Amino acid sequence: MELIKQKIVEQGVVVSDQVLLLDAILNEQVDPALTMEMGKAFAALFKEEGVTRVVTVESSGIAVAFAAAYELGVPLVFARRKKTLLADPDSYVERVPSFTKGIVTDLVLSRKFLKPEDHVLFIDDIIANGDAAKGLIKIIERSGASLAGIGLVVEKCFQQGARALREQGIRVESLAKIASLEGGSIQFAE
Repeated sequence: MELIKQKIVEQGVVVSDQVLLLDAILNEQVDPALTMEMGKAFAALFKEEGVTRVVTVESSGIAVAFAAAYELGVPLVFARRKKTLLADPDSYVERVPSFTKGIVTDLVLSRKFLKPEDHVLFIDDIIANGDAAKGLIKIIERSGASLAGIGLVVEKCFQQGARALREQGIRVESLAKIASLEGGSIQFAE
């Protein structure tokens, strides 16, 4: 998607050869028009899949996942990164490391929002090693629901996350693929 690539070049900040900050686009500030366009793109990619729910992990994936769910006309469900006092005690919980946070967190998703009859589209902002994705996929599998595929705003091709998911036979669609961040320069794949 050329528009997201343009925004990444204009507003992304290369922190290192491994880390790209997209705070102005996805993480701390949300561009509503761009977000809705990304939602339309994901909806177009997965419209024939019979998606009944869109899922994501809080918090950076929520805006784009909402836009995709809106376009598909289905509910959005998101996994929290920690259990709260008000959390459903009967929730799915999966412990995962976070590449960007440098810590281990829990993914918590209430059982009442994910049923065996659901066909789920998982939307995420950026994939590095894919640990959060693997954790959410485990939750989807434990619920008995099926996975339609994964939509990624940004895929860092130089890290193994998306590649490992594809090797498992999972459909992964990315709006922007980054081949390299070496030397402080964003190089797109394809």
